[in-house]
Amino acid sequence: QVQLVESGGGLVQPGGSLRLSCAASGSIFTIATMGWYRRAPGKQRELVAGIIRSGGTNYADSVKGRFTISRDNALNTVYLQMNGLKPEDAAVYYCNARLEYSTVIYWGQGTQVTVSS
Repeated sequence: QVQLVESGGGLVQPGGSLRLSCAASGSIFTIATMGWYRRAPGKQRELVAGIIRSGGTNYADSVKGRFTISRDNALNTVYLQMNGLKPEDAAVYYCNARLEYSTVIYWGQGTQVTVSS
């Protein structure tokens, strides 16, 4: 089993910044991909950003240029730096991870991000 614990969510004013962290622990061999998703009230869960072990990244169009995903392979941790936050970024943010040679996706419990003045 793999456990993912997110942190760093909270309330921020429009234009502000937050940094989310997600630490993986448990029966980890090698984490292949890690990513961040979000779900806003009344909307489907959507991909925000993903990162592979070698550092390659992909982003949703809505966050390109504002959000940056990174990872520390030694710490099995993924980060999401969010700048220029907008009210439409408000959601519960979830991280996920997939191990090498596995199709199983593990999810964290989510962390709330609220963007409001």
